[in-house]
Order: sequence, then structure tokens, then C-alpha cells
Amino acid sequence: MAGTSRHRSRAPTVGGVRVLVTGGAGFIGSHVADALAGRGHDVVLLDALLPQAHGSVPEVGHRLVRGDVRDPDLLRDLLRGVDVVCHQAAMVGHGVDPSDMPDYASHNDCGTAVLLAAMHAAGIGKLVLASSMVVYGEGRYRCAEHGTVRAASRRADDLDAGRYDPRCPRCSAVLAPGLVPEDAPLDPRSTYAATKLAQEHLAAAWARQTGGGVWALRYHNVYGPRMPSGTPYAGVASLFRSALHRGEAPAVLEDGKQLRDFVHVTDIAEANALAVEADSPEVLEAVNVCSGHPHTIGELAEELSKACGGPAPKVVGGARANDVRHVVADPAKARAVLGFRAAVGFSDGIAEFAHAPLRAPAAVTS
Repeated sequence: MAGTSRHRSRAPTVGGVRVLVTGGAGFIGSHVADALAGRGHDVVLLDALLPQAHGSVPEVGHRLVRGDVRDPDLLRDLLRGVDVVCHQAAMVGHGVDPSDMPDYASHNDCGTAVLLAAMHAAGIGKLVLASSMVVYGEGRYRCAEHGTVRAASRRADDLDAGRYDPRCPRCSAVLAPGLVPEDAPLDPRSTYAATKLAQEHLAAAWARQTGGGVWALRYHNVYGPRMPSGTPYAGVASLFRSALHRGEAPAVLEDGKQLRDFVHVTDIAEANALAVEADSPEVLEAVNVCSGHPHTIGELAEELSKACGGPAPKVVGGARANDVRHVVADPAKARAVLGFRAAVGFSDGIAEFAHAPLRAPAAVTS
């Protein structure tokens, strides 16, 4: 059963601390709050309840303050007595078009800057930052002749002809994908990706100026209960599940062979708890948070279709602007520096996700 591989709550390796979780009512933030509370920490949640992620006020089971991370007066009050900030608040996803850019920059980057300034004023020196694998752009590739190379941009004529794999910039040979380490070149390809990288840079600058420390957790493709549905900001797993629950076949772009690392949200929460409890790094330490077992987009669609008892996926070709072909992560550093290993297997996680609740209403207290 899916539940047999869950992390068990256990006592923290240090005394319980007080943690402010921004975006704490969201998909990932609510699971992070549950994991921290289950390990004996005191959590306070801040969430603006953006409509892109919340159709209603979700039930979280912890103290939830409705407010904006860009509000310095609110932060001044909330940060009293806080030991660590776990910063999950962000606009996520591909968005709609460049008209979203001001909102992404305001919520993600201005919001992070306001939070960091408030942390400095409050004397808080530790941040756990929700970053993302999107900062890498395309993943790591190897050419049979030239070794590890940065992939050339995929050409429109190749995509139109169904030739989806990136080519070597030196000889135009088709490249083979490999695992992306944390020191890989960073090349954000979307507005969201650019704002996530900017968050890392802002946090590193704050750490250098204050002597603080930042764990930047680069999440890979997260799925699981409480995902938002019915929105262009949702992840591919949510989009496929929503289609299946409407009785429609999941529409798989390209040829369905794009590689990703799908990691269950409870594993993401575990990584955050480990980072909260770990010693602060010097300046900023980036860490891939992934399952270590990549699958294709087509495999995700097939597994979900079977679990939902729905129609088989349809491979429709085409490619979305700025989509990357393969991004799969090297999990070694997370094991070495945080002791993190993903616990939820792909088949078990997808079987649970096929019927998991995506949202539930509740009331906010302040």
C-alpha cells in the first residue's frame, strides 16, 4: 500500500524550535508544517491564499495567519520568537504569458527581499528556502564525441518534425541525458525559473551581509495530496489527474519520453524538516531534493491512467514554449549533507495520488 513507505514522525535531533512557514497553507507548505509539528517544532503559518493556488481557505490544523509576505509590519509581529524561517511562499508554475511577469517578480522576489530584511531586523539567522530544479534550465547532457556539454537550444524546425532531443553545440549529434549536480550551470528558461534563481541570489547576499545561513532546497517535480487543480499554474501530475477525473485522456506533449524526477510531497516535507534541524551552512548551500529514480512524462500519464481506471494517455506532439527536454537530479548531496533519502516509491505514490484530495475548506485565524 502507498501508506507503508511514509516517514514516521520522530523526535527532532535538536530541541524543538519555532518556525515561521511562509506559504504554509499551500500544497507543499502545509505538508512541511505537518512534518515540523510532528517532530516537536512550534509552527506558525503565513499565507496570502492566492487564487492561483487556493479555491477556498484550506484546513491546515495549525495557527494560520492570512497575510502577505510583502507586508513588513505583519512580519515584524510574526517573527518575534521565531528561530528559523521556512520560505515556501511563491507564485509557481508556467503561468499564462509574459503578462504574469510583474506578479511573479513581486510575489517571489520582492516578497523574499522584504522577508530577508525583516529577518535581519528580528535577528534571525537561518532560512530554509524553497528553490526549484527549474534554475538549471536543460539538464546535464553528454556527447559521445565531446563529453559533457551544454545542450544547444532546441530548434523550431526540429520540434515541428518531432525531433525533440537536444543536440551537441559542437557537432549537432543527439545528446544523452545524465544526472544534474548542484554545481551545474544555471540557465532559467521561464519567468518562474528566473524568479527562483533571483531568490537564491537575494538569500545568499543576505547571508553574506548578516552571517546567516541558507539551505536552498531545489525541488524536482513534486506531486501528492493537496495539489491545486483546474489552474494553468498547476504541475503536470495535477493536470493529468484533472483530465482523468473528467473522463478525458491525459494529453502528453512531445513524444512522452521527457525525463523528470517525480518526488512525493511528504518526501519534500521531510527534507525541509531535516534542513530546519541541521546546522546552518556557510552562506547558501543548494541541495537537490528528488527521488533519485527518474521516469518519463509518458510513464507518469500511463501510471495515473491505470490508477484512476481512466482512458489511456494520448501523445499529441508539439512542445510548449521554453519547455526543457530532460531534467533529472543527482541525489547524492542531499544524502551526504542532510541525510535525506526519498521514502515514497513512484508506483505507490501515484496510486495514492490518483484518488487523494486536492483541497478542503476551513476558516482562517489571526
